[in-house]
Amino acid sequence: MDCLFCKMAAGEIPVNKVFEDESVLAFHDIDPQAPVHFLVIPKKHIGSPAEIQPEDGELVGHIFAVIAQIAKEMGLEKGYRVVTNSGEDAGQSVHHLHFHVLAKRSLAWPPG
Repeated sequence: MDCLFCKMAAGEIPVNKVFEDESVLAFHDIDPQAPVHFLVIPKKHIGSPAEIQPEDGELVGHIFAVIAQIAKEMGLEKGYRVVTNSGEDAGQSVHHLHFHVLAKRSLAWPPG
């Protein structure tokens, strides 16, 4: 498999790491869209939100717990946005489940 995020999770491609444990990696986005912009990925390859299986529920819950922990550590008490894209029409460019966390600026609604 030639997955960019799998290579990052395996340590084959360096990242500006925010957090790592046995199942999750968080790192700063290389093209930030907000003063705080990091991604959180599972180390297990899941191609998109559309490919999440029931057995992945604990992992996805863990990802959101990690996001909450990092947000607290970064002082994001005024809020943050978590975004994930599923498929090309939604803007998914890397086909590995990932969550963008954006903060420290006012974020418009609706997005896009």
